[in-house]
Amino acid sequence: MKQGQALPANPFYNSPEQRLALARQRFFDDGVRPSGMVSEAVIQSWSRCLRSHGDPARNAVFEPVTPSRVHGALRGNRALLDAASEELERLQVTLAGTSGTAMLTDAKGVVIGSTYAPTRSHEQLMPIATRVGVNLAEEAVGTTAPGITARTGQACLVMGCEHYFGNAQLMHCAAAPIRDVQGELAGVLDLSSEGLPFGFDAGAVVAHYAAEIENRLLCAQSTDHLVVRLQITPALLDTPMAALVGITRDGRIDWINAAAARLLGLVAPIGQRARTRLEDSLGVAVDTLAALTSQGEAQPMHLPNGLMLWVRCEWRSPERHRHLHANGAVTSPQAPTSPPQPQPHTLRDTERQTVLRVLAESGGNVSRAARTLGVSRGLIYRHLSGKD
Repeated sequence: MKQGQALPANPFYNSPEQRLALARQRFFDDGVRPSGMVSEAVIQSWSRCLRSHGDPARNAVFEPVTPSRVHGALRGNRALLDAASEELERLQVTLAGTSGTAMLTDAKGVVIGSTYAPTRSHEQLMPIATRVGVNLAEEAVGTTAPGITARTGQACLVMGCEHYFGNAQLMHCAAAPIRDVQGELAGVLDLSSEGLPFGFDAGAVVAHYAAEIENRLLCAQSTDHLVVRLQITPALLDTPMAALVGITRDGRIDWINAAAARLLGLVAPIGQRARTRLEDSLGVAVDTLAALTSQGEAQPMHLPNGLMLWVRCEWRSPERHRHLHANGAVTSPQAPTSPPQPQPHTLRDTERQTVLRVLAESGGNVSRAARTLGVSRGLIYRHLSGKD
């Protein structure tokens, strides 16, 4: 709506901009909940922000990023960074022709990675908001998609004037949660565009990539589980649509992802350690599934609920993790071990320390650090994820 143009007295509107303007007027000026005009998640966020931040007309202030904050954010989220490093590189390619940028935050809403590239001159907030160590939590910058998801654990969209603060209302954001084997929120993946609405279904894209990161994280954290992949067709077993189940050696379901919960008809949320008996959900014993680990191809299996699914299994054991070294070498489980020796200060160590130092000096801006070092952003992410 143009400034000064009167808002309609009824809930009918001619454009999304008019709808959001009317919703903000009703909520912030009239004290009326604009139910049906914006999502309930946004309304609840506005309510929390009004109590904690006050005037929504002022600008959001992004806290300075210190070297200690950068180091702390990266050090505390190595597993998530490792799971997400390949997907962030793929997202950079996927989004290259769009106005979107992907950001990965930890469970508290602190940025630990992004695909930002300083190629769009109109962007004012993105160079600030995408720095490693920036806090995008609701308590810091008001209503945003990553902030809401970090607080609620639910996927959400926050478009334009649905953002709480004035300068953030140029943003369009879509966020999805990433959970770990404990069922706890491990991080948030967000797609944001400044000044330009998405020209695609951002919610679907971010959900796709978040699911892939989550599946990688679940498998990486399963150090003593039989990991079962299920789907209605074998072609989906290695995609973000794969249903994953983590089974303990005594035959109980320890964790499941959302796709598995839907296929198995389980009420318990993802990873809630419901400890469901395997036979109750899959109709087979753990030994039967363990025998499938020797099968290279997916095998058909009928579930108690009547579905026929395709299954592939893999043991994720402590022995397996001990045999896989950082350089990719595999040793025999029977090989004698020697007392640990002091590790030399290698060239790889020096490179990683240099990357972390330059990243901290760049205020957490991965693109700037890459330009300073004369390397690719992908190399920076590989160092951060431990794949250096």
